[in-house]
Amino acid sequence: MFHTAISRRMVLATAALALSACLPVWAQAPILIQFSHVVTSDTAKGKAAQRFKELAESRTGGRVRVEIYPNSQLYKDREELDALRLGAVQMLAPSLSKLAGVGGGDFEVFDLPFLFKDHAAFRRVVDGPMGTELLRKLEASGIKGLAYWDNGFKVFTGDRPLQAIRDFKGLRIRIQASRVLVAQMKTMGAEGSIGPLASVHEALRSGRLNGQENVPVNIQSQRLDDLQSHLTVSNHGYLAYAVIVNKTFWDKLPADIRTILEVALRDATLYENSLAEAENSKALDRLTSSGKLAVYTPTAQELQEWRQALEPVYQEAKDWISPQTLSAIKQIAGAPPSLLRP
Repeated sequence: MFHTAISRRMVLATAALALSACLPVWAQAPILIQFSHVVTSDTAKGKAAQRFKELAESRTGGRVRVEIYPNSQLYKDREELDALRLGAVQMLAPSLSKLAGVGGGDFEVFDLPFLFKDHAAFRRVVDGPMGTELLRKLEASGIKGLAYWDNGFKVFTGDRPLQAIRDFKGLRIRIQASRVLVAQMKTMGAEGSIGPLASVHEALRSGRLNGQENVPVNIQSQRLDDLQSHLTVSNHGYLAYAVIVNKTFWDKLPADIRTILEVALRDATLYENSLAEAENSKALDRLTSSGKLAVYTPTAQELQEWRQALEPVYQEAKDWISPQTLSAIKQIAGAPPSLLRP
């Protein structure tokens, strides 16, 4: 009797194992993609990440599950790339500045002041061969670049008026980790303070910073306008992101799943890029009408003086941005004539 019971259990167990072996892996557990980013979920990037999640999950019929971690919930600026390379997270959308450490100094070309006159100029660069070539540079570090996501033009906020270059002298201004941005602030007579976005609010509140640069939507969503008294619509630099994944993870995906995800990301990218400019325009309007900040828009002549004052940044950046990349991107972007000089 005892022997019969054991045999029956063995037969059932063997049958269960055989059945599970016949089932596709995804029927047992969906493929998990953890998507981490450092801005709030109500920004263009946050909304596009959510759109990608919805498309990926619906189009794979549940074979993929995407978990979104916004606003540095999972990793902060300085931590996320290491986490991606280690496989602790599968997908990120960092600003292009951060990619210099894993893809080379050419990624810092996007931080050069007044390089792009509008969104179209930026898209001409990243949607062509140059954009593809730059993303390919990430692969040696175990990272696969999939798409470029727009944000918009940066402005300055401060605890005092910042209407001319001389107004920055002696100030401590938060910037992203970028040699170009360090050179930019040095040229303006200020100290560039590198720190994660999640820490800027407290640094401004404590007085460790006098100001910062960012796009209007991030200033509003991070509530930085509660701690600053002035905003200058300088539009001096362009902030954009790259959607990247752990290359080993991506390459091991079933081919049909990878294709579905690529199309889902393409559609999410179109959605994100359609939102970015409008979101920043609305955010600037809200910042202006709130009454918290004195908003100053430089004249065309004043902006020309800014451009001339910041031209030395281009010369300094040649130490780490290849001349070929710099020349090609300036030409594609249609940079001002003064910046097209070798």
